[in-house]
Amino acid sequence: MNRVAVTFAAVALGCIASTAARAQNSVTVYCGVDENWCRGMVTAFTKATGIKTEMTRQSAGEIYARLRAEKDNPRGDIWWGGTGDPHLQAAEEGLSEEYHSPNLNKLTPWAQKQAERSHYRTVGLYLGALGYGYNSEELARRKMTPPACWADLIKPEYKGEVQIADPNSSGTSWTTLATLVQLMGEDEGFAFLKKLHANVNEYTKSGAAPAQAAGRGETLVGIAFQHDVIDVAKHGNPVVVVSPCEGTGYEIGSMSLIKGAKHPEEAKKFYEFALSAEAQAIAPSFGSYQFPSNASVPIPKEAPDLSKVKLIDYDFAKYGSSAVRTRLLGKWTAEVKSLPR
Repeated sequence: MNRVAVTFAAVALGCIASTAARAQNSVTVYCGVDENWCRGMVTAFTKATGIKTEMTRQSAGEIYARLRAEKDNPRGDIWWGGTGDPHLQAAEEGLSEEYHSPNLNKLTPWAQKQAERSHYRTVGLYLGALGYGYNSEELARRKMTPPACWADLIKPEYKGEVQIADPNSSGTSWTTLATLVQLMGEDEGFAFLKKLHANVNEYTKSGAAPAQAAGRGETLVGIAFQHDVIDVAKHGNPVVVVSPCEGTGYEIGSMSLIKGAKHPEEAKKFYEFALSAEAQAIAPSFGSYQFPSNASVPIPKEAPDLSKVKLIDYDFAKYGSSAVRTRLLGKWTAEVKSLPR
């Protein structure tokens, strides 16, 4: 081999090695929370560790579907945030890795329980209560009585005035479906959903979108997690949060290491960072007012008062099951969404 060829080969090998090193010092995050918090989190992680972070933001149901589609060739390394039920379903299907964090004992009991029920394939990050928000200015203009219960949303005066996400894509809406079935029983729950369908003006992809639409006056009522409604109100919008009188469900937002990830060590570093007090304490600065799983982190002052919220005994094991999810979503799509409005 002549000198030029040797030099060229050396340069080529050097470039390959450099590219490999850069690839190793990177991580791809599938993020299931509000995009502002997603970006704030990955920025904080990169600043703390120097690890390059790529982020894709989608709703929990979309990420779950993505993991299933990419099962044989995962493109993401870690799934951070989003409602816990799809994380449990992914764990059941072997789409996430078992991992015992050394920081697990620093977490609240409900976060540790999420890890236990998934056989340590996911872990709790935050807790948020389900509810809805209404536009108080528009309600007053129409001289309507403020809604206080789930039952109020199927009244004739709310026809075309309720917005909710599609449970096929949204973890928030899946939690709503599962909550109503647990509150009322499956037959009565689906009867309620059919009546609600007549009042729905749009099924969005994102679970937070209905609260935002209510704040802008594009819909009278938006079904969402209460912390999302609170964030909309914090931005000066005339939206009021409601904890339904019959009772309501809640989420345990979760995090999972993706099975077969190309950057497993970097993913574990992100995982540990996400469980730290440092990382969880930044959530309120990005408009996220859930209850943190790290027990040393103060609850945001904006968070709803759970003593005034009638939480149901949510069955995470059952509604985190792939079989139950598949059956109920199929039933909702066939029997509810397909109905005329």
